[in-house]
Amino acid sequence: MEKRTLFLILLILGTAFWGISFPVTKLAIGQSQPLLFLCYRFFLATMVLSVVFWKHVKQAKVTSIKTGAGLAIPLVLGIYLQTLGITHTAASQCSFVAGITVVMIPVIKLVIYRKSAPLKIWIAAFTALMGLFMISINDHLRIGTGDLYTIIGAFCFAIYLIQVEKESKAANIVPTIVPMFATCALFTFLLATFQADTVWLPQQPTFWLGIVFCALFSTAYMYTISNIAQKYISAERVSIIYLFEPVFGAFAAHFILGEEITSRLLIGGGMIFLATLISELRWKMPNQLAIPGLLKWKKDQG
Repeated sequence: MEKRTLFLILLILGTAFWGISFPVTKLAIGQSQPLLFLCYRFFLATMVLSVVFWKHVKQAKVTSIKTGAGLAIPLVLGIYLQTLGITHTAASQCSFVAGITVVMIPVIKLVIYRKSAPLKIWIAAFTALMGLFMISINDHLRIGTGDLYTIIGAFCFAIYLIQVEKESKAANIVPTIVPMFATCALFTFLLATFQADTVWLPQQPTFWLGIVFCALFSTAYMYTISNIAQKYISAERVSIIYLFEPVFGAFAAHFILGEEITSRLLIGGGMIFLATLISELRWKMPNQLAIPGLLKWKKDQG
């Protein structure tokens, strides 16, 4: 199995962990303490990955630490805003709105970097966006406070994915992973410290169970796989694969929180799956197939 296919499978597995993390996080934090939850989540992920990548931790260079810290800024903003969004809306709603990242990435690349994505990526992105609207926009076409937080978080996350793609192609990105999560843990710790109502040792078991699940699976596993995968898969394709996340999230929210699975969810989820297939198929236009034969004919005639 080629590496690109392997990482594709691992990413889809990771989106299941991410999807489950939405209702798990909502159950863990309730209506309060999202910063403290993220602080412990990033701290535990840092500890686990420090063991896994101990060789890179021992040989850490200043450049790797700086790169990791740079990646941490949009990542921690994106995750914090999406976590804040969960406290204001349904977990399934939040997970689908977060999928707007898939459209933001090619637009940001076009506007800022003057780099246009292939046509099939645009087709896949807007197919996914239609599926997203099918699921998340209500009858009043209204965007709530939680959705707004999630959309801004999705923009930060799009910036993060573009940076990861750039860094992973420039050098080995593995040495930056532990510094990145350590910086995230430090940021969220400082912000939690400045909150007057922070309760550092919550008594709810769901809070700690949520931290363990999110730290190990949706943080340590998924972001590590994601960062390494972007050496082989573009940021646009990765973001489209991430759209499996809200599908898993909606089903997890149904079983964990009792949220309803609707026909709109199933239709929208099907469109998102179609978008993933479009982005991954290797298309060849008929005229492209004819060119090699034409060139050979001309060579024979000459």
